[in-house]
Amino acid sequence: MTSKNATRRQILAVASGAAVAAVAGAQPAEAGRSPGHAGDWVGTWAAVPTAIPPVGMTVLENQTVRMVIHPSIGGDVLRVRLTNEFGEQPLAIAEAHIAHRSGTGASTDTVPGTDRRLTFGGRQEALLPAGTPIISDAVRLRVSAGTSLVVSLYLRQRTTVTTLAAFSFQDTVIAAGNGTAAHHVTATTTLQQWFFLSGVSVAADDDAAAIVTLGDSITNGANTQNNANHRWPDLLAQRLRDAGQRNRGVVNLGVSGNRLLHDPNPPAGSAAVAFAAYFGQSALRRFDRDVLAQPGRRYVIVLLGVNDLGHPGTVAPPSEVVSAADIIGGHRQLIVRAHQAGMRIFGGTILPFKDDTLGFYSVENEQKRETVNRWIRTSGEYDGVVDFDRAMRDPADPLRLNPRYDSGDHLHPNDVGMVAMAAAVPLRFFR
Repeated sequence: MTSKNATRRQILAVASGAAVAAVAGAQPAEAGRSPGHAGDWVGTWAAVPTAIPPVGMTVLENQTVRMVIHPSIGGDVLRVRLTNEFGEQPLAIAEAHIAHRSGTGASTDTVPGTDRRLTFGGRQEALLPAGTPIISDAVRLRVSAGTSLVVSLYLRQRTTVTTLAAFSFQDTVIAAGNGTAAHHVTATTTLQQWFFLSGVSVAADDDAAAIVTLGDSITNGANTQNNANHRWPDLLAQRLRDAGQRNRGVVNLGVSGNRLLHDPNPPAGSAAVAFAAYFGQSALRRFDRDVLAQPGRRYVIVLLGVNDLGHPGTVAPPSEVVSAADIIGGHRQLIVRAHQAGMRIFGGTILPFKDDTLGFYSVENEQKRETVNRWIRTSGEYDGVVDFDRAMRDPADPLRLNPRYDSGDHLHPNDVGMVAMAAAVPLRFFR
């Protein structure tokens, strides 16, 4: 049987050979080969694709979309996953490149000499049928964990953006023409969304594995500083590296507004119609795509339930009010499905949100939160507990978020709070 190291060497050799063959005019099928099995690949970055609200769609034509991502585990060879999941028409990507990012913060410039063209079955253009993803051929590019990469997509023909991650907290720029290989592009539009991009994986060392963080806006990084990578999963990845656990990737599958039990369902005529689609499919529905399909997935941390409590009567119909038993039942389903897939799964307790500005808090919702948290802590059904509630609550009023960690809406942590959340995760879970 071929060892993981031997298979990784094969992947490296083929990636190098593909680059040489492309220059020599190799046939697409040869240039696109990437042997090795799924276990050799580990997710280093991911985002949750969602549909688009019925208003405000972006249309691109003869434009480049340039996006910055923050890998969590390093490697010498990578693959990129694009997706047309919510498209009803084929998606044509005329050209795609990846490179090291030059600079920090909002910069989308690339480091000269690091630019690599992505190919798909040896071809420059990627054609994604409606509802499908596509994974690039293996490309040789040394990735260092904790640095940033730039992914550039060129849309030649008129294209409506139908699939995106709506809350990136990282600047994406749109530029005129084909700037995929350029060191610098001049932005015509800047926004915080990732278009058609849902994952990057690397060929990693023996025993490398991915930790999937499955959650809502708190996991996604809501209210943290843009362009700073202060989401708690990013900070957890840094903790792991600092502790010498450099073979553990952390992929962020949080999406703002996400619920465990229900898909978005804004009341007709409400303001929520203009944004609820960004909340993504329920965790129960997206679990196979966002967790089980992650390359190298071995662990999952779940932090879900606050939107199940808070959305009914605010941005969802009152008929979708759930009980604590309903939420616990949803968590149990995630546990069963993770265990069937050979994963270890850890439960995160729901953070306090008394007096929040979004209208989530009520005495009844607080009672449900406490019931769910008590079950997470004491049932023994999760493989371990991450007690975010205990780490984040106000010592003077445990029903409230600690003012030191409060972003201002009394529900979402600030950047300091994200540090506290990352620190609450026991690293022994992943050894």
